[in-house]
Amino acid sequence: MVDRIAVKQISKSFISNNETLSVVDGVDLCVANGEFVAIVGPSGCGKSTLMKIIAGFEKPDQGQVLIDGVARNKPNHNGILISQHGSVFPWLTVQQNLMFGLDEGDHGEHATLANHYIALVGLKGFEQAYPHELSGGMLKRVELARALVVKPDILYMDEPFSALDALMSLRMRRELLRILDEERHTVVLITHDVEEAIQLADRILVLSPRPATIQASFDVPFAHPRKLSSPEAQTLKDAILQQLGV
Repeated sequence: MVDRIAVKQISKSFISNNETLSVVDGVDLCVANGEFVAIVGPSGCGKSTLMKIIAGFEKPDQGQVLIDGVARNKPNHNGILISQHGSVFPWLTVQQNLMFGLDEGDHGEHATLANHYIALVGLKGFEQAYPHELSGGMLKRVELARALVVKPDILYMDEPFSALDALMSLRMRRELLRILDEERHTVVLITHDVEEAIQLADRILVLSPRPATIQASFDVPFAHPRKLSSPEAQTLKDAILQQLGV
């Protein structure tokens, strides 16, 4: 069976102050169809660069990324990136933001589909609201709905909840799990939060300090919903933190 994502010996460097800065160095990883993989690592290790390469926004210096066995060389609709910086258009309503990325069908079909995903993320009644009228947590729900409405096979998530307070971040994680239970997607998550990775992922990859390599891999065998205070979850957290040097 072909992996949904196969990353083969990816390396990437940048020029900084006339010196070559190696950021990613020989990363190999595979993600199965429907699998949720979280990637954690120390600050500045190259996590976001690796994500941009996998999603097609950066080209590696060496190696390649295969999506369903086909070489990836640019972003496309089978994978959507949700970043920490946000991607909602402030001049469009919630409904219009979701309809913006739809190509097929007429306006009525687009509106119906947009409203379905607005309801799915718990924002029914806010279809005609503008982004400035929404809270930070609600905006994250709009971003999630915008990603889902185009029915991507893969969700690339680069620290999507890092700007939220701890309580709202916890709520958004639970919301994401609820949605993934209804609509199965392959997910790659970049996060600095070990507990977030344990709560969400099927497998956790630990990156080394820059240049990034895969230092360790941990399966997360616990059924959802997961109790992060359980002895098993705490043991896993300690093992991951140990790999991170904490």
